[in-house]
This record gives sequence, structure tokens and C-alpha cells, in this order.
Amino acid sequence: MSTEAPPPPPTPPNFWGDMPEEEYYTSQRVKNTKSYFDTPNGKIFTQEFLPLDHPIKGTVYMTHGYGSDTGWLFQKICIAYSQWGYAVYAADMLGHGRSEGLRCYLGDMEKIAATSLSFFLSVRKRESYAHLPAFLLGESAGGAATMLMYFQSEPGIWTGLIFSAPLFVIPEDMKPSRLHLFAYGLLFGIADTWAAMPDKKMVGKSIKDPEKLKIIAGNPRRYTGNPRVGTMRELLRVCEYIQANFSRVTAPFLTAHGTDDGVASPESSKMLYEKASSEDKTLKLYEGMYHSLIQGELDENSDRVLGDMREWIDDRVEKYGRK
Repeated sequence: MSTEAPPPPPTPPNFWGDMPEEEYYTSQRVKNTKSYFDTPNGKIFTQEFLPLDHPIKGTVYMTHGYGSDTGWLFQKICIAYSQWGYAVYAADMLGHGRSEGLRCYLGDMEKIAATSLSFFLSVRKRESYAHLPAFLLGESAGGAATMLMYFQSEPGIWTGLIFSAPLFVIPEDMKPSRLHLFAYGLLFGIADTWAAMPDKKMVGKSIKDPEKLKIIAGNPRRYTGNPRVGTMRELLRVCEYIQANFSRVTAPFLTAHGTDDGVASPESSKMLYEKASSEDKTLKLYEGMYHSLIQGELDENSDRVLGDMREWIDDRVEKYGRK
């Protein structure tokens, strides 16, 4: 008699299971369109989420975190905003998801931000959207990319900024070893793309709900290799750069953080709130929550974060209105 264990069940094509995509999106009262956008730096995968039951009152441009993509559970954020009446546009960063580029290599964050921004601006400047409020949203390392996009943009083009656990300050135990970076740097850039940095177990530090952890682990496009040398070098540099330029932020913003975030220090949001020049700024700290506020917490916690985000963005649309 064979004692071999049966093979594990196949991974469903989407986080919600086997329901066809169009049927699922319709059940959520949104319309989803997938496409690719050509840029000088490579082709990037993009998604559009439009509300089925509401007139469009604004646009939101979303950027995911390190190793993730705009599909799988990140869509939970996109779908929620669309259900509230916003046209949502999201792009897989270069090297992530279904976009071109070396997997999870963030060696030039300015270029990565500019590449996504070129898509976002092509939508933002459409005649049908030019008069509507427009917001940038970034999660985790996508928050750092979003801040770079803001710095790269013309003044006044964005109505506001939304950050979910942005990576502006790296916790001490998550920082790359400067000795390692120095040693690899002696190789004159040859090692920059090597996946040779220690694995800091970021997923376990990001997701508090064990059931959500299982779902996220099933994402076939999630990067599971070790961090690349150039990625860690660049994230360290970008965090220091953003910290030195917080005072340049003048747009209204909401920044949300869990107090038990072990991947992006809560100081990221606290420092932004303290140093930004914006007159309209909001800081939300969630006691005991981890890094992934919407994808990785119990539903009641995620719903609380989303509720605060909805209240904030709806208030800004009401306050700043159409152009």
C-alpha cells in the first residue's frame, strides 16, 4: 500500500478562488480592465477599476509594495475605492508582477517611480478626468515610490496623497548591513543584481492574520527570493532622501500605520506628519496592527482602516471639489 501523501490542491487562479474574473468583479460592482503600457524603460502591466453603481467623483493612482503586484490581495484596496465612486488605476512596478524588468530589482527607484508616473499622468490628463480631484496612493515601498512620483510631478497636479504603512524609515533590525553593501560595492556594480542579501522574513512581519498569510503565500507572482544587493542599497538611499525632503510636501495627505509594524517603522508616518509643510495633514496610528493594514489584518481591522480612508478622501473631494 502506498504511503505517499496526496498532492496538494492546485492554487486557484485568484485569491477569491475559481470564479471567473469578470463574474467576480461584477459581483463587487466594479468593472476591471487589464492592459500594458509602453514606456522607454519597459512595458508595465496596468489595471483600471471603475464603479458600476456610482458616477466617478475622482481618480486614485495606486502603487503596491516590494515583491507584490496589483493583482491578488492588493486588489482589495482597488476594489474598495472603486466601490466608493473612484476611478482607480494601478500599475505593477518595473520588475514586479506582470511588468517587464529583472524580478524585484529596485536599483533605481527614481526610474521606477517615473515609469509608473508616466502611465498615471497619461490617465490623469485625459479630458474626462482633468477637472476631477486626483490622488496618489502608495503602500509600503510603494509609498516611497509614490513620494518620489509626487516630487517628480508638476505642482498642484495631485489633490492629495494617501499612504498605507509607507517605507520612509527602515527599522534597525531590517536595515541592510552596510558592511555587506560596502563589500559588494567593491565589485564595481557587478553584484548589484545579485539576490544575495539576507532574507529578513518580511512576509511574516507584515501579515497578522494567519488565514490572510496563507492566501498571500498563494500569489503566483509574489517574489520569494532573497533581496537583491542593489534593491537594499537603493531603499536605504531613498529613505534617507525622502526624510531629508519631507518639508517639500505641501499637498493634503493621510498617512496610516500600525504601531507593531516590523517592516516599515511607524516613525515613517510620524516624521512625515511632523515635518511636512502641508496645512491639511492627517496621521492615523492603529494600535497593535502589523505592516499590511488592509491585506493582512483581521477583517474588522482592515474595515476600520478602509473606513478612515473613505472618510478622508470623501471629505477632500467635498472640500477641494472639481477644478
